[in-house]
Amino acid sequence: MAKHVLITGASRGIGAAAARVFASEGWNVALNYCRSRDQALSLAAELSAGGVEAVALEGDVSDPDQASALVEAAASMGSLDALVCCAGIALPQQLLTDTTDRQWRQVMGVDLDGVFYTMRAACPHMVRRQRGSIVTVSSMWGITGGSCEAAYSAAKAGVIGLTKAMAKELGPSHIRVNCVAPGVIDTEMNAHLSRADMDALGEETPLGRIGRAEEAARAIFYLASDQSAFVTGQVLPVDGGMVI
Repeated sequence: MAKHVLITGASRGIGAAAARVFASEGWNVALNYCRSRDQALSLAAELSAGGVEAVALEGDVSDPDQASALVEAAASMGSLDALVCCAGIALPQQLLTDTTDRQWRQVMGVDLDGVFYTMRAACPHMVRRQRGSIVTVSSMWGITGGSCEAAYSAAKAGVIGLTKAMAKELGPSHIRVNCVAPGVIDTEMNAHLSRADMDALGEETPLGRIGRAEEAARAIFYLASDQSAFVTGQVLPVDGGMVI
C-alpha cells in the first residue's frame, strides 16, 4: 500500500523538489500552497501522470485554522505517514533596527508558527496509529545566525528547538522528528541575489558550489522514510560544508 505525505510550501523550490522525490519513490503526495496556485496544480498534474495520487491543497500555514484544515484534507487521502514542514519566507537582508513589527510577525508566522500549527494538527493522526515521521526545514542560519537575517535566523533556530523537543515527546509513540538545515540553495528564495553574489557564495562553500533543490529534497526523503528508521531528533545540514 502506498504511503502518503503532506508537504507544506510544495509549489516551488525545495518543497516542489521534495514532492517529486517522494512521488518517484511511489508515495502519494498532498501539495500545500498559499499563493502559487497554478504552479501547485501543474505539479500535481505532473506527479499524477507518473502514476501516484497527488493533490494541491490551498492553505496559509500561519493561520491555525487553515493549517488544521490542511492536515485534515491531507489525512482524508489515506494514512498520514509523513509530514514535511517546508513552507517558509525570508525578508530582504536588513538590520534588526530596520525590521518592522509586521515583518517580524510575518516571518515568525510562516517559518515557525506554521510548523507548530501543522505539526500540532498532524500529531493526533500519527499517535493514533503509533507511527509516522515529521521532517522540518530550518536553515544554516538557524544553526549559526546570520548578520542582517535576524528574524529568519530566530525563526529557523526555533524550528530546530521545536524539532528536538518533539522528537522526545513523540518518540514513545514511535514517531520520528528530524530537521534538514539547507545552506545556499539555488531556489527562488535566493533570486534577489546577483549571479556574482551566488558565485561568491559558491566559492565560500567547501564543496565549491551552491546546492540544488533536489539535494535538499533527497535529505528530506531520507529522514522521512524507513531508510532512517533509528534516527530522530537530528539536524542534517545540507550546505556543502559551509557549517562545520
